[in-house]
Amino acid sequence: MAAAPLSDDKKADKKALRSEMKRVRAEAVARHGSDAAQRIADHGIGFAGVAPPGWVSGFLPIGEELDPAPLMLKLAGEGYGLCLPVMEAKGKPLLFRAWRPGDPLAEVMWGIREPLASAPLVEPDVVLGPLLAFDATGYRLGYGGGFYDRTLARLRSLKKVTAIGLALDEQRVDAVPHEDYDERLDWVLTPSGPLRCGT
Repeated sequence: MAAAPLSDDKKADKKALRSEMKRVRAEAVARHGSDAAQRIADHGIGFAGVAPPGWVSGFLPIGEELDPAPLMLKLAGEGYGLCLPVMEAKGKPLLFRAWRPGDPLAEVMWGIREPLASAPLVEPDVVLGPLLAFDATGYRLGYGGGFYDRTLARLRSLKKVTAIGLALDEQRVDAVPHEDYDERLDWVLTPSGPLRCGT
């Protein structure tokens, strides 16, 4: 069943928050530099209850997204399997292909890089995701494409999956505007530590 369209009020609210949080994130990234990514890596993902050799989907940052590379390198060293998201088509969930640090990548639209088509498809146990804003209940604000919502809905229909947003502490807001079909995060990991998202 197709998702109901976002109400005009919530569309406007998301658009306004998106604009504001791009500014907030840019200022926070300039303030913290690469130290934030290392502090996130230092926490690891043991708090989420998924042990190696579980599959973890990371991402390759674009723009001012937090760089998950230090965390992904740590997880690879701990024996987790790594994979990266692959866009199949607009309006469809993401797929995931196995990847290890140093594997070749192909550049697709918007400067996004993905594993080669020859890399095997996998279904992750943990999805690490970028975001612009998050709240304590686990709602995240992305860029408006809906890729992570569709992807998490598909994965959660197949198996238990833990969704972890990676963010700076400054990206937390009181409430992210959302609709019923928005998928919530289970955790948010910031430089100050993991936050278990509640109801």
